[in-house]
Amino acid sequence: MEIDSRFLSTGLLLFATILVAKLISAFIVPKSRKRVPPFVKGWPLIGGLVRFLKGPIFMLREEYPKLGSVFTLKLFHKNITFLIGPEVSAHFFKAPETDLSQQEVYQFNVPTFGPGVVFDVDYSVRQEQFRFFTEALRVNKLKSYVNQMVAEAEDYFSKWGPSGEVDLKYELEHLIILTASRCLLGREVRDKLFDDVSALFHDLDNGMLPISVLFPYLPIPAHKRRDQARKKLAEIFATIIASRKSSSKSEDDMLQCFIDSKYKDGRPTTEAEVTGLLIAALFAGQHTSSITSTWTGAYLLCNNQYLSAVQEEQKQLMEKHGDRVDHDVLAEMDVLYRCIKEALRLHPPLIMLLRSSHSDFSVTTREGKEYDIPKGHIIATSPAFANRLGHIFKDPDRYDPDRFSVGREEDKVAGAFSYISFGGGRHGCLGEPFAYLQIKAIWTHLLRNFELELVSPFPEIDWNAMVVGVKGKVMVRYKRKELPINQ
Repeated sequence: MEIDSRFLSTGLLLFATILVAKLISAFIVPKSRKRVPPFVKGWPLIGGLVRFLKGPIFMLREEYPKLGSVFTLKLFHKNITFLIGPEVSAHFFKAPETDLSQQEVYQFNVPTFGPGVVFDVDYSVRQEQFRFFTEALRVNKLKSYVNQMVAEAEDYFSKWGPSGEVDLKYELEHLIILTASRCLLGREVRDKLFDDVSALFHDLDNGMLPISVLFPYLPIPAHKRRDQARKKLAEIFATIIASRKSSSKSEDDMLQCFIDSKYKDGRPTTEAEVTGLLIAALFAGQHTSSITSTWTGAYLLCNNQYLSAVQEEQKQLMEKHGDRVDHDVLAEMDVLYRCIKEALRLHPPLIMLLRSSHSDFSVTTREGKEYDIPKGHIIATSPAFANRLGHIFKDPDRYDPDRFSVGREEDKVAGAFSYISFGGGRHGCLGEPFAYLQIKAIWTHLLRNFELELVSPFPEIDWNAMVVGVKGKVMVRYKRKELPINQ
């Protein structure tokens, strides 16, 4: 009996110790350990790497219904915490750089953009460089760019015959690189060096692979061609910049804006900085505009209701302004704007946005759950997924530009970050007005001068690309025919 009593006392003591330890843990352990987000199930060591590489959107589609709007994916020693939806992503867009930083997660861009610009400089310098972009994209600058966009579109489509079939994706990609060369890179490149510079940008583009995100300096052939192309581009622009400075000529392009820019301490930009900023601008805008113009066309040609609506808008503007197409006329195209915006909602080219967390923070879901995210996590949100949330957008997978019309305005239904195709907050896309004007200018010319018919199946999404776009060809039959304005 004495032995049994001793065992019982020991058991009770052990139970009491465990209970007290649990209570102490509940009150003393930091909240960040009590309310961490749920983890995506994965393999030991590598975590969810395999599923992530198969496609982050597919992984999000599986996990969001199970885990909710906040969850963490473990990749090796890193934790990626996803914030999906405007209710939890406000901190992602509004936090200062000291709390959530772009620099660490976008380091893989440095070999392409070059040293001393954007993600290779500290935040204060980067802010000044973003100011240069802002100055280059002010309304008075955009007006001169629009005239060049319109001229490029007229020249390009004048080479089409009376009728025929074309790959719309291919055509728009080429037109946009021509337009970007004229507006951004300058007259010298557009008139004399277009083929050379285009080939070099192609090598730069092909040097940014999924493996480049993890190992940007891996000595593979694509990276070697990237580095050689970057060096040759620097030499070309050094010559152009020196020529402009010596002749005191001024041009209406972004190159000139960057040449004339000065830091707050009075220091002018260097040739290397100007080249890097131009490359960054072209990378930021070229893919987005060509991809979005293609999706816009594909949806219009499959939706007679909206094709008729944009054609009617064009007729009204032609009755009002004649053949004039400039910045102010493009600004009046509200129906076309909504059609572009809806294509961009369904197919944002950048499907993931990332930050590196330097401090702990908390979020509350729309269901009222609270989570504490520890510093050191990579924080992610996904425009491609968030733009199709059913509690924000009615029938979210359907192409419906009228969802942005006055009275509905679904892009504002849950606050400022309901629609995030161009990001938002502190790091919203500076080139958004430029992109809309460029796509409007191109489609204005097509709508006014051609009958178009999609003859290939509706295109699929190319999930394997770094900048997610259109897979395969988009074959369109065209017939030259001016849009009648009096019927």
